[in-house]
Formats: sequence, C-alpha cells, structure tokens
Amino acid sequence: KDYKGHHESFDGEGMLLIPGLINSHTHIYSTLFRGAPLQASPTNFLEILEQIWWKFDNELNLDAIRESTKAYVQDSLLVGVTSLIDHHASGEIENSLMTIHHVLEHYKMKHLLCFETSDRFNIEECIKENTKYTFKGHFGLHASLSLSDRTLEKVKKNLDKPIHIHVAESEIDEILSVANHNTRVVNRLNVFELLREDSILAHCLYIDDDEAQLIKKKKCQVAINPTSNMNNAVGLYNNRILQKYDIDVLVGTDGLGVNVAKEYQNLYYVGNQSNDHPSELSLDWIIEQLKNSYNYFSRMYGCRLGRIMKGYDSDFMLIDYNAITPMTDTTIKGHLLFGVFEALRPYSVYVTGHKLVDQYQLVDKQLVDYNVVNELWRRL
Repeated sequence: KDYKGHHESFDGEGMLLIPGLINSHTHIYSTLFRGAPLQASPTNFLEILEQIWWKFDNELNLDAIRESTKAYVQDSLLVGVTSLIDHHASGEIENSLMTIHHVLEHYKMKHLLCFETSDRFNIEECIKENTKYTFKGHFGLHASLSLSDRTLEKVKKNLDKPIHIHVAESEIDEILSVANHNTRVVNRLNVFELLREDSILAHCLYIDDDEAQLIKKKKCQVAINPTSNMNNAVGLYNNRILQKYDIDVLVGTDGLGVNVAKEYQNLYYVGNQSNDHPSELSLDWIIEQLKNSYNYFSRMYGCRLGRIMKGYDSDFMLIDYNAITPMTDTTIKGHLLFGVFEALRPYSVYVTGHKLVDQYQLVDKQLVDYNVVNELWRRL
C-alpha cells in the first residue's frame, strides 16, 4: 500500500531488498540542537551534560518535542530506519511521551519509548510518565551518577517493565558510583532489583568482568553508540569483554544523527581498534548483532521483523546498489557493511506495507515550524 492506503505493485528488478533498520538507542529531542547558539567549552563528560545537554533539554516543551520528532522521523526514514527506541528527557514532562507517540504513529513507525528519570527532575512526574501509557516501552533512567538511592528505591517500587539507562558511558559514572555508593554501577542497579530481563544498558564502556557476567546472567542488552562515544571523547567500547561473555548487543546513534548504517560500520571499526587487532572481530559477529536487534525489537514490540518472507512485517527498503564485484552467499556480508552501508540512501522505504519514501523522497513531508525552533533557541 502507499501512504494513503492504495494498493500498488512495483518492479524492483536489479535492486537490493533488505529489512528496515532499527535505531536501538537514541534521543529524538536532540534534533533541534543542530546549529543551536548555546556556547560551552566542556573539558570532561560531566561538563558536557551540565553545560550543554541538561541546559538544552530543560527548555523543551511539548511544541519543541513535537517538531523535533517530526524532523527526526523524516530524516530516519530517508536512511532506511523504520523502528526507534527512544530515551527521552525534557523540562515539560507530562504528556511528552504521548507527543512523541502521536508523530511516530502518523508515520506508522514502530517505537519503544521511555522518560529519562533523573534527580534533576521531579521524580514523581518521571515515574508517572514512564508508567501511565499502554504503548510499548521501557522504564527510563538517566544514569547512576544522577540517581540517588532514594530515587532508585522509588523506581523499584513502581517498576513494571525493563529499564533503559546509560551505564558507564564515561569513567566518571563508575568512579562516582564507587565513591558515593561503594559499588560499581551494574551491581548498584542489581542491588535495587532493576536489572530486569530485556533491559537496555546503553554504552557500558567501562564495565568490568563482574559487571559483564551480571549483565549476561540477567539477560540484559548493551546498546553501543560508537560515533557518539568518539564525539564525546569518552572512549571506545570494549569488544573483547562483550564477546567473552557473549553479551547481546544493540546499536544506536545516541541522538547524534539518524544514520544507523554508519553505526554498524563504526561498530566494526571501533571494535577492531578496541581489540588492537585488525582481524579479531568478524563480520559474522556484526551480522549477529544486526539480527539480535530484530529479534529484540520483535520480542518487545510484539511483531516480526528482520526477514523478507510471509508472516513478517513488511518493513523494508529497496536500494539501487551497484555491486561492482560479484554478490554471492559468501560475499554478501562484505557488500552490506562496506558497500550498502557506506552511503545508504534507499530508493524506497516501506513501513507495515505503506510506502513512506518513494524515489528518494518522503511521500508525506511535514515542514518543521521554525517559530518553535527560534523560540527554543531564544531561551537557551
């Protein structure tokens, strides 16, 4: 079907047909920060939060949230991303998730949402926002460094779903946890019984072996965001520890753009660098994590993604890819990572059978209200 529900057929001979991609950890609200006039000179990760992101997200109202979602969803579709897992934060808490939900529903894009609970917000409002909706999602937490024991105890009493939290994105998260709570981050979460199965622990750059074993035991997912980590200069993810304990990995952008295909490339490149070895990390491992993203999202959302066959949701894209070397069962992984994902620009994108991108253009393009953007920037 096209966007208006009309049935049609399309001859894709000569094109590559693959499932839509999943952005497994992002911050949709960050879209409107692009080009923002906020001046800052942070010297470490905590200052990045204090001087930039916490100032910015605190000014977000429902209008700004709506406009950022419109822009983010449309940009995502143009690079073949058809499902999102969002970790939201904003000064206006009540109905913030529903605002995001309405825009995503308009584009039929599958999504899992949560609000980033933090001691810098009203905790009761955060808990209410995370628990009052019937649509699928997580219970959002910011990070150990911004959550007191009292807050974690309140969350424990209200927890009705897996959590989604930043873990050891910077070494300071572990340092503060040990200094203030006499334990490392993952163990602290476990003490409060927050490590539910299918929880997303984003980043995990500085976890140790004991934490990795606990993550595996509790059947949690680690969401890697290599480009964002390099941008913030916080370090490289530890590929060896993830593979050592066979931890399931998801891939996200952390709000730094929408290009998930690029993140899979950087998952490979950064993994090689973190191993300090050019051939220790295999393409098979990368493809296994791609498959894991489909399996995880399907399980959480209640759908079937990741294959082009009867019984699966028709979330896919057609790509006019020029395979300059033979494409076979043995070479397809290399073509995907080093060719298709190098500059992914789908000819068409379908979500649940509805065509949302046609001939490289959005079928339903909604312009961002620049009055809302200008008002937001004025308050920064």
